[in-house]
Amino acid sequence: MGTLYVVATPIGNLEDITLRALRVLREADLLLAEDTRRTRILLDRYEIRKRPVSLHAHNEAARCEQVLAALREDRCVALVSDAGTPLVSDPGERLVEAALADEHAVVAVPGASAVLAALAVSGLPVGPFTFLGFLPRRARARDDRLAAFRDRPETLVVFESPRRLAATLRALLDALGDRPGCVARELTKRHEEVVRGSLSELVERFSEGARGEVVVVVGGAEPRAADSRATPQGAAAFDARIRALLHAGWSPREIAAELSRETRTPKRELYARSVELRDET
Repeated sequence: MGTLYVVATPIGNLEDITLRALRVLREADLLLAEDTRRTRILLDRYEIRKRPVSLHAHNEAARCEQVLAALREDRCVALVSDAGTPLVSDPGERLVEAALADEHAVVAVPGASAVLAALAVSGLPVGPFTFLGFLPRRARARDDRLAAFRDRPETLVVFESPRRLAATLRALLDALGDRPGCVARELTKRHEEVVRGSLSELVERFSEGARGEVVVVVGGAEPRAADSRATPQGAAAFDARIRALLHAGWSPREIAAELSRETRTPKRELYARSVELRDET
């Protein structure tokens, strides 16, 4: 039986490669890379004379049989992604599953991780934390995903593209309230930037997006007392607050946005109740 090595590579600075990773890459009979051109830069830097074979989201299923054939010949296969640890929002899960099902050894060669690097410099609690990867692109699916973590205490880590950073920060603010957060951009690279602040401050700071690879870290929910609407008296007081805002000329949409930040209640629920009370009057 062969061995599949899952090899972490630098997320920016090529000096972050480990000695063990270099040895495995040199000794591998077959080297799989998400983008062979990017991996070639690393290989050339350390004079590793290997020709990487592509394995990405569009060909992973077809590539598995080729890899399994090599493993059945007791060969050594190394898997790398464009940067960081493979399988973390990158291809490779199907290959690892197939290798294990075929009873081959799967061995991790740990190293750089954008998730852990961002957590380490964020200034926020690192344990427990939840990695959400890239959030869904559709607004409804994204909001539903975030709603599940509205009352959870763990720190959240999110990957995002620079083009969607502004929209994602706004969605985090609307869904979770104005929590402390951190935007870590271009980690370990020449233009590395780490910006810490409240989500509202980060929304303003990155209103026009950003450049480069981005990791967003958000603090968990603060412990809070039971929902103030859990009793009839609490519900009446909550409705009174909505009525007061309506009387002051606020729209249901504005009320929903404001009270969602204060109470971490879903905006859809607050909007619906505001409309009901407005119509009653």
